[in-house]
Amino acid sequence: MRLPAHFLPLTAVAAASALLTGCFASADSSGTSGEGKRIRVAHMQPPRSGLSPLSDDAFKLSRWSTAETLVKLDAEGNAEPALATKWKQSGRTWTFTLRDDVTFHDGTELTAEAVVNSLTEAATASPKPRILDGVELTAKAHGETVTVTTADVDPLVPQRLSSPQLSILAAKAYQGKTVDPVGAGTGPFELAKVNGTSSAALDRYDDYWGGKAKAPGIDVKFVPDGTARAAALRSGEADIVEAVPVSQAALLDEELITEVPMPRTNTLYLNTSDGPFKDAALRAAAREAIDAESIVKGVYEGRADVAEGLLGPALPWAADLRTDVQRTAAKKANGQTITIGTFTDRAELPEVAATLQQQLQKAGFKVKLDVREYANIESDALAGEFDAFILSRATILDSGDPTAYLYSDFASDGSFNISQLANDSVDTSLKTAGETAVGDARRKAVIEAEAAVLGTDAAVPMLHERVIQGDAAGVVGAAHDPRERELVTADTYIK
Repeated sequence: MRLPAHFLPLTAVAAASALLTGCFASADSSGTSGEGKRIRVAHMQPPRSGLSPLSDDAFKLSRWSTAETLVKLDAEGNAEPALATKWKQSGRTWTFTLRDDVTFHDGTELTAEAVVNSLTEAATASPKPRILDGVELTAKAHGETVTVTTADVDPLVPQRLSSPQLSILAAKAYQGKTVDPVGAGTGPFELAKVNGTSSAALDRYDDYWGGKAKAPGIDVKFVPDGTARAAALRSGEADIVEAVPVSQAALLDEELITEVPMPRTNTLYLNTSDGPFKDAALRAAAREAIDAESIVKGVYEGRADVAEGLLGPALPWAADLRTDVQRTAAKKANGQTITIGTFTDRAELPEVAATLQQQLQKAGFKVKLDVREYANIESDALAGEFDAFILSRATILDSGDPTAYLYSDFASDGSFNISQLANDSVDTSLKTAGETAVGDARRKAVIEAEAAVLGTDAAVPMLHERVIQGDAAGVVGAAHDPRERELVTADTYIK
């Protein structure tokens, strides 16, 4: 049981602070380097794939403003120019016009051939980036333009190309066995050094096409321990801290933290292909046993929102379109043993697991827990080794549109199908949503797909999380992005 904040042992705080000692040694001892101060960032998760943009590590490259995409998204999820200035659609083909005078950090020019090279590497990777789940994509160079053609008409191509996993890198990045982004991006900061899973350093790229960044560089430390991250902000050892645990937020000056609803849902995935939850009625029993409100109050200390569906308040249109879901009737559990897996990287999840264990045991299940670091449990989760799995899942992380997330997690051939779901009605609704043009009709189709998923009880959404980010008093212009794509931008600096 977690101690109240004011009873947190001083030894724990001291130990957490010690974890950060020397974290930002790449900066001068004064915290300055040339013009202005370097920005010290404490990240939650270390790189999982050597910072390859073809993995979730891509979002670190995006948050450091070192790798860029052809398109970016506005606050509403609409596509806007980035490395491409305009685009048009003709059937299955989209034509993108590239921005002039852009150079990679190695000094080579952004060309149509370079763009095609990056997109082809992503489209032919195994596994493919999840933004391309169910999508066959080919790219070709035509002078200063690039054409992107899909096997089927895809109205979401510009939004897909905004995914950090489709970042455009210099040719040098692809010369080894893995994609190496060091010195290969186009953003205002150049990735200069990576120290495994411990730290990274970026320097300002003075020839950036969008204008010189205000800060001379970024020093990054990967700090999986949430108490240590909060301690780094409190002690002044970090300027920006991502993912402050709710248990630590009360220990920080309220003026140093920002909290916004985010498109991240804490969901219990139930294994539909094997074990007790192959029975839809037992899945329904698990759903009915869960008291999400008590989890929000007890574990998240009120800093979350009880889920009404898979899509939360960060997508306000979802609530307006949602209708009642037809579900299977529950039957009483009778001592069935289930194993729930989750991970420690997000500080709240082990406590969520413990709370669920109590709730499900009260409903008649026997519950075992398997809690590890995410890197050590993901493969087992995807292989269907658990009866249930608790996941904090971003629902529009990749494209600004939830269709890609729904397909990845619930389509029969989805690459992140932890529930092992294979349901014809779900597949049909996901296909319809994916083919519908961007706008109100697509949103309606998305909600119908959500209802189809919820009707299977393959996933039980519990709550929608909020971003809790810590910024030191001297930080100016840090991004507070619910999509977790931006953090340090060209306009961020330390005064």
